[in-house]
This record gives sequence, structure tokens and C-alpha cells, in this order.
Amino acid sequence: MTAADRRIDRSDVMTLADYAPMRQERRRAMSALKRTRRVSVGPDVTFYFECYETMWHQVHEMLFVEKGGEAQVADELAAYNPLIPQGQELVATVMIEIEDPERRRRTLAELGGIEAGMALTVGDATATAVSESDVERTTEEGKTSAVHFVRFPLTPAMIQAFRTPGTRAVLAVRHPRYDHASAIPEEVRAALSRDFV
Repeated sequence: MTAADRRIDRSDVMTLADYAPMRQERRRAMSALKRTRRVSVGPDVTFYFECYETMWHQVHEMLFVEKGGEAQVADELAAYNPLIPQGQELVATVMIEIEDPERRRRTLAELGGIEAGMALTVGDATATAVSESDVERTTEEGKTSAVHFVRFPLTPAMIQAFRTPGTRAVLAVRHPRYDHASAIPEEVRAALSRDFV
């Protein structure tokens, strides 16, 4: 990762006329990239680890779909630049994905504060998730959002260990109503290790 890969500038944003012809190919490439940046933890929670490429794609998709023109660009950059890892961390969009609407409603109502129990263990060291503070994700009634944005700040020793092939890294979600952990597959570990400087 270079310094240029840590922020999307206005000059990095294509016009819709330039983006539209390559959109389908970009979407296919992004689907392949995201497969190596996704980890499911338990039956309902998935961590989608972000990077410059995923956020560049998201900015362009929002501009393509909403067609807000130049006035929309600054808002999209402000929304998605904070989700690009800055070299000493991993950043994830965490989705609670439940297709059945009634089960989703019940589950979200029981999982208030779930983001406080998210952690990444690398070897013997653990990094607790730090939630984005732009919006409160749990209501006063204890209902959580289906979408969370978290970052895992890692120490230099954890980064060195994470980059080492074969290192065991485990994502966990610890909540009274949802307690699961998953080892990060080697292919994903290798992909995410490129997020560090």
C-alpha cells in the first residue's frame, strides 16, 4: 500500500461517461477481489474488509446509481475515504445478513451493542474493534443496526505476525445473544496483509 492508496482524491473520480462503458468489467473484478476480503462469523454476521479499491468502486457506483453529478462527489468522498485503511489497521463493513424479515427484526432487536464485542486475535494478541462514531448504531431500546463500520488497530508486532504465511488470525463476535468466532482463511489473510505499510 502506498500513500496514494489511502485516500481517494477528486482527481481519482472518473466521469460517468468514462465509467459507464467499463462498469460491468469493474463489477466482475470487484466481485473477485471481495471474495478474498470477506469472512463470515457465525450464521448471520459477515465482515467485508475494505481497501482503496473497494471504496473507489463504491464511490463510482453511488455516483452512477444516484446521478447527483459534481455536487454529489464531495459527499461520497467524505463518506467512503474514512473506510480506507491507513496502513496500521484493518477496516471492515460488518453486515448482519438475515433474509427473513421477521427473524431479522427479532435478531436486531436482541443484539444491541454487538459492535463492542468484535475482536481480531493474531497469535496471542487481540485488537478490539473501534466503531465509527458518525452514527449511533444501537437505539435506546437496544436494537442494533444491520450495518456497522469498524476498524482494528494493530500493533507493529501484530502486523508482522499477520503478514507471516500460516499465521492463525481469528475474528470473534462476543455478545450474550451471538457468540461466534472464525479463523481467517489463508487466502484472505494474504490479501489483507497488503493493507499494511
